[in-house]
Amino acid sequence: MNEDAPSGELTLRTMAMPADTNAAGDIFGGWVLSQMDLAGGIAAGQRAGGRVVTIAVDKMKFIRPVHVGDVLCVYSSVGRVGTSSMEIRLEAWALRHRYGQREKVTEATFTMVAVDDEGRPRPVPKEGVKP
Repeated sequence: MNEDAPSGELTLRTMAMPADTNAAGDIFGGWVLSQMDLAGGIAAGQRAGGRVVTIAVDKMKFIRPVHVGDVLCVYSSVGRVGTSSMEIRLEAWALRHRYGQREKVTEATFTMVAVDDEGRPRPVPKEGVKP
């Protein structure tokens, strides 16, 4: 994953708020993880054409802290696609103080599974095929 510019499609943007901080005043890593999970679900749901669930988070790397007032931008790209699972590569970048310098703060690979209405795995359609 590139350190100079985001890789993938901008999937989610949100602002880090004071309620999301830890005792040191930095944004909780769990908050960042949850934003990445939302972005991963959006990307996987679009690729699968329906409901998906997160089954694994792999290679989670916290690079820099996120601060109150930063805009967190999560970029996603679909990697390997199996029968029902997809590997979603995610990068989180912070726009410092809403408008400032852009820095990569976190990266991870999520595994998402397409599921039917009963929560059972279902096939991911071939690329370009609508379910």
